[in-house]
Amino acid sequence: MNEIPERLVAKPSWLITQLAVHARRLVSEGFTAAGARGYHYRILAALDEFGPASQAQLGRRCRIDRSDVVAAVGELVERGHVDRTPDPEHGRRNRVTITEGGAEQLRRMDEVLGRVQEDLLSPLSAEDRQTLARLLGRVLAEHETAGERGW
Repeated sequence: MNEIPERLVAKPSWLITQLAVHARRLVSEGFTAAGARGYHYRILAALDEFGPASQAQLGRRCRIDRSDVVAAVGELVERGHVDRTPDPEHGRRNRVTITEGGAEQLRRMDEVLGRVQEDLLSPLSAEDRQTLARLLGRVLAEHETAGERGW
């Protein structure tokens, strides 16, 4: 890394931030080309993995603010990727379900993310990629747990 102060490149937090900016750009470009947004991917992935959910559950699972969930679900409904119906168990709550079209869009978005991962991590071997993901996951889990403890 030329022309960058050594005390910056020696800091994992700085490196993570710089890589996050690059990764976000690659993902955004890929999703835009697929006619989607990151929130769409998160919601479709959660519905695919966990089944139908309320918008509040989706917000918690996907770490998306409630108002953004409502907007993203509305976009997904318009595109035929999810169905939003009143929850029979709770009259004021909506139940969101992935459609066949949504499952197909999720597969397209998975392909986009696969290409982004390949591009982003091309300097690393498969083993190094697994190690990086494991280590980042460990650091993230610790900070999430600390946040729950009120630290």
